[in-house]
Amino acid sequence: QSACILRGCCWSPESDTSVPWCFFSSNHGYKVDGSTRSTQAGFETTLTRLPSPSLFGNDINTVLLTGEYQTPNRFRFKITDPKTQRFEVPHEHVQSFTGPAASNLNYKVDV
Repeated sequence: QSACILRGCCWSPESDTSVPWCFFSSNHGYKVDGSTRSTQAGFETTLTRLPSPSLFGNDINTVLLTGEYQTPNRFRFKITDPKTQRFEVPHEHVQSFTGPAASNLNYKVDV
C-alpha cells in the first residue's frame, strides 16, 4: 500500500532495503520526445517535461540528454538546456570526452 504525500512523493515501506521507500509516480519528470540520435561517443535525445507539480520551480520544459559510453565501466550522462548555455565549473581532472564510444560494456543503458 503506497500513499502519495508532500510534493507528490509516494511512500511505500518495503522489506527489501534495495528498493527506495519514497519515489515519484510515473506522471512526474520528463519523457523522451522524438527519437534517440546516435553520436560518436554515444547518443543524445530530447526530453519534454510532463505536466506535474513542480518540486523546485523554474522548470525547463525541454532539455537535452547526452549519454557517452566512455569506457567499459564508465557511462556519463548530462542534462542541459538546449536554448540557454550555463556556466560549468572547470575541473582539471574532468575533461571533454573526444574518443569514440567504448565497446564490450559492463553495463546497459535504457532510455
